[in-house]
Amino acid sequence: MHHKTEMLIIGAGFSGLTMALEARKRGLSDLAILEKADDIGGTWRENTYPGVACDVPSHLYSMATHPNPHWSRAYAGGAEIQAYLKGVAQHEGLYDLCHFGQELKAAKWDGARWQVETMDGQSWSARFLVSAIGALHHPSIPDLPGADGFPGPCFHSAQWDHDVDLTGKRVAVVGTGASAVQFVPEIAKLARHVTIFQRSAPYVMPRPDGPIAPWVRKLYAHLPLLPRIRRKLIFMFFEFRHRVFRGEERAMNFALKMWRKSLEGAIIDPEERRILTPDYQIGCKRILSSNDWYPTLARDNVSVVPQGVARIDRDTLITSDGTKVQADALIWGTGFHVTNVVERLDITGSGGLTLRTAWADGMNANLGTAIAGFPNFFILMGPHTGLGHNSVVLMIEAQVGHIGRVLSEMQRKGIAAITPDAKKQAGFTQEMQDRHADSVWQTGGCTSWYIDEDGRNTTLWPGTVGEYQARMAQSGLEQYTTVGQETAR
Repeated sequence: MHHKTEMLIIGAGFSGLTMALEARKRGLSDLAILEKADDIGGTWRENTYPGVACDVPSHLYSMATHPNPHWSRAYAGGAEIQAYLKGVAQHEGLYDLCHFGQELKAAKWDGARWQVETMDGQSWSARFLVSAIGALHHPSIPDLPGADGFPGPCFHSAQWDHDVDLTGKRVAVVGTGASAVQFVPEIAKLARHVTIFQRSAPYVMPRPDGPIAPWVRKLYAHLPLLPRIRRKLIFMFFEFRHRVFRGEERAMNFALKMWRKSLEGAIIDPEERRILTPDYQIGCKRILSSNDWYPTLARDNVSVVPQGVARIDRDTLITSDGTKVQADALIWGTGFHVTNVVERLDITGSGGLTLRTAWADGMNANLGTAIAGFPNFFILMGPHTGLGHNSVVLMIEAQVGHIGRVLSEMQRKGIAAITPDAKKQAGFTQEMQDRHADSVWQTGGCTSWYIDEDGRNTTLWPGTVGEYQARMAQSGLEQYTTVGQETAR
């Protein structure tokens, strides 16, 4: 079956829905959203492990155009966030634009339009193509000798097997990232014993979480200005956290004091404290937040092995120093493929240029949003738009606002197709690397998913959110060159 549309959006998470709302606001009503799953939600549809929640406060982790006065907690759980997105989609009629069970197979620019194929053989033709696929949905599972022979239940946190009852079982957890910090406290309540394999200790900060009282929610609903004020105050506080990542001494000392108080308040044993103390500068890896992590590690039925797993022999996990641990169930808390997620897509731009070729020397995109040689193609949450300190929803909104203005300018001037100015893109990429060179992410003494295999930070925005918002608000069609001479149809 062949379909034709003006704009085709790939992905129905925060990015895809926000883009659809912006495009429609700009008068572009002929659009469609392809979603590989059977419902919207992106990260919050995929990740359903026990304890899943956002590490950004609810009122900030929501669309500015659709504030939610009814958040039940300061930090919402995954199911509540997906319910919020579904509510927005239902209210705005976005479900009518969605085509579920449609996974992108290939996309090719034919000189005037994008020709797109899906895995089930359907084809689409679109003037504009927008990648809104996100990053936290391709699980990264280490290729360990013997892993295939593990006899018990074995799954990644993003592919949680809810049919497995962990009650009374010996559970091995590989990894101590953001997901593990959330699900380990939950499974420790059930398991006979939980053994956590830790290659590198994370900094885990306390967070001011808790239920939002019903009377407060009613007040928010009747006085919409109040949740907007709360959102602004949270934003300003989180912007302050950026100083930690820039290595400002006072900010770092404040953060370290909070972390140490959390660790020492729960962990009494000096040796265990030593094991749980990171050997790198705070901020180099993602700073995690939990009120339950350290108290859980103090439980009698939880232990931490400060080694990575080297191989697996049937039901026994063996570390690099020879430590052996038997387990009935194995859970991978090893995160996601981030720095190469879009690169694995089959996307071909002008003159046969593939995305793999364009990114042979690392991911790059002008303003993190468009790629030279790929006309009328935009990427949300692209290179250098990730954050370590604030809500990525704000970055998405800045991107779609920029794209919306560009679409309006194209329409007004009768321009059919554009591509980023290659020199501007090269300048932006160089600026990013220069600014990252002395950041904690680059010099903090750790390895993280922010850094690609060649040692470049191609993931994060080095500045504040406010800076990015201002930059995107001031950027328009001057960032692009026109492709061809035909007028917009």
